[in-house]
Amino acid sequence: MPLPTVMRFVILACLSALLAACSVGPQRSDRIVHASLSGGDAAAVQSLADLRDTFAANNPGYDLAWHQGVRALAAADQDRVVFVQGPAGRTDKPGVGDILLVRAGQPWQHTGDGELDLLAFALPAPLPEELPDIIRPDWDPRITDTPGGCATEGDAYRRILLTWKPEVGPYILHQLNAHRVRIKNSFSHYHPIEGGFDEFYLVQQAPPGARLLTSSNVAAIEARDVALADKDTLLQSRDLHVGDLVYLPRGTMHRGLGGALVQVISVPGFVPKSEIGVDHHLWAINRALGLRGDDAIPFHLVAARTKVVK
Repeated sequence: MPLPTVMRFVILACLSALLAACSVGPQRSDRIVHASLSGGDAAAVQSLADLRDTFAANNPGYDLAWHQGVRALAAADQDRVVFVQGPAGRTDKPGVGDILLVRAGQPWQHTGDGELDLLAFALPAPLPEELPDIIRPDWDPRITDTPGGCATEGDAYRRILLTWKPEVGPYILHQLNAHRVRIKNSFSHYHPIEGGFDEFYLVQQAPPGARLLTSSNVAAIEARDVALADKDTLLQSRDLHVGDLVYLPRGTMHRGLGGALVQVISVPGFVPKSEIGVDHHLWAINRALGLRGDDAIPFHLVAARTKVVK
């Protein structure tokens, strides 16, 4: 017996909804996660676990692990990019700011003095064979200061360890990029969800007043659709301290202030033309709402003069 028209419609609608659900990939999280690598309490441990889970879910095939006070890393199934984070002030090889490149199946052993604090990123594909086992930005004559990005000052400390293209630096890796930079006053920007990249701030020095401005509401900023009642919550400010690791999913706005020395880590690599400035929008919002001085939403004055894309 033929099904009634209404029932057929309901069944077809359910099937369409099911097929649509199956065709959509996992929903990315835009949650900014701030963890303290140097904290040993339960809250610090949980925040790092949350950061790792969020990052790994957003980036299948990648992972990260924190190794504190170690002299060796056991062999793993994936190639790893390992950031030397401590102890603070260490300059002996390997020192704070250096990167170790550890191939799959190979253990790593520290043969020098003392123990090390290491942040390891596991990669979904092998490292290029031509990359060295260690990159030392303060000791490698092929790596020099390159103002730009978050540090455009002429005297900026900005050293590119792993890059997307050879015009920028000698060590090329598309799965993950890293540059070590002192961020005094960066422009407000985000990296697009489509074709962009996630970013980490790994803080290695932080004077008093160092901070990071963030926002997950880029759509409202670009539409300039912000009510006066929402102006104080549009951006969030977080203080930065040595040992902080901040995960910034693609699509979230960020701006560094106050002179923190940071390893900026991007996953995948820093795709050109994927650094989208929003200071001209923030300036326009302030003007529309009549906000000036201390009442204004913070923005970078120079970058607000035009649309910035890098």
